[in-house]
Amino acid sequence: MSGGSGPIYLASDLHLGSPSFAASRARERLFVQWLEEAATGTGHAAGLPAREIHLVGDLFDFWYEYRHVVPRGGSRLMGAIARITDEGLPVHFYPGNHDLWTFGYLEEELGVQVHPAPVVREWEGLRCYIGHGDGLGPGDWGYKRLKRLFHNRFLQVLFQQLHPDWTHGFARRWSAHSRQAGAHAATEHAPEAEWLWQYASEYLRESDAEIDCFLFGHRHAPMHHHLPAPAQRVRTRPPAYINLGDWIAHFTYVRIADGEAHLLRYNPA
Repeated sequence: MSGGSGPIYLASDLHLGSPSFAASRARERLFVQWLEEAATGTGHAAGLPAREIHLVGDLFDFWYEYRHVVPRGGSRLMGAIARITDEGLPVHFYPGNHDLWTFGYLEEELGVQVHPAPVVREWEGLRCYIGHGDGLGPGDWGYKRLKRLFHNRFLQVLFQQLHPDWTHGFARRWSAHSRQAGAHAATEHAPEAEWLWQYASEYLRESDAEIDCFLFGHRHAPMHHHLPAPAQRVRTRPPAYINLGDWIAHFTYVRIADGEAHLLRYNPA
């Protein structure tokens, strides 16, 4: 395993559990192959073992941690993550809108570093803003109100009192509807119409932080576009918005190496 000076790998939106057991299992095997190749510097990452791996939300179509119950499914993925962190390679997780109910299991059992809010990291001079992306930017007011309820601790405790078979059945139906609504037209218009592109542009205008690259998931639409740089600042490179895409239709990821971010598609040998 690496962890020293290798590349950074990022991926998001696997949505394990959807739309069927067979389809989910096939994607899970493929994603685990990608993950282990990134960790060991083989396959698509030949000669480029990861320094860090960032999983940017919605790995599961629904995830809720009870005190003594772990949701069914995803065992191959969780086993792979545990093996990787046991070898000393940092794995970071950014909860998405489908798997935001994490209460310590991923940290304690898998050794994952969980980031409930976006973070800023810098590698070889490339300053990156990383988060799942749900609830950011203009619009989507219904979900933003719902997200506040999702984070309400009292409502979470009430939810825990219900039998997992009932809550997971209900939640998976809601997740399917939410996923279809959230990704519905991300590739059908110019990047300027994308909520996350708009959020990143506004962030650059309003913040003193120098961000070179905004990395989000959520929208299931792989894209890499420049952002307008504030006129009063001198920059050595144009800031960029990158959407990681998904592992349902696109099988895309980002590799950061030598101060550059590349949006790539996984093509297993």
